[in-house]
Amino acid sequence: MANLPVCSGRDAVAAFELAGWVRARQRGSHLTLIKPGAINILSVPLHQELKRGILRSLIRKAGLTVEEFCSFLSR
Repeated sequence: MANLPVCSGRDAVAAFELAGWVRARQRGSHLTLIKPGAINILSVPLHQELKRGILRSLIRKAGLTVEEFCSFLSR
């Protein structure tokens, strides 16, 4: 199991977009991502640094593993 990286909300959004998620709307500091055919909706806080629990929950909802997310994050 890979260690969970420390990243900002904007970096996480960029990684999820590479995984096929699309920006739907934004209200305040939270950006909502959707994916055609997916049941879940991701609500990503655009903070300087995401807490590990929030990031792990978003990765799980997106149907990704930590390793897959890290590969998208490093691109």
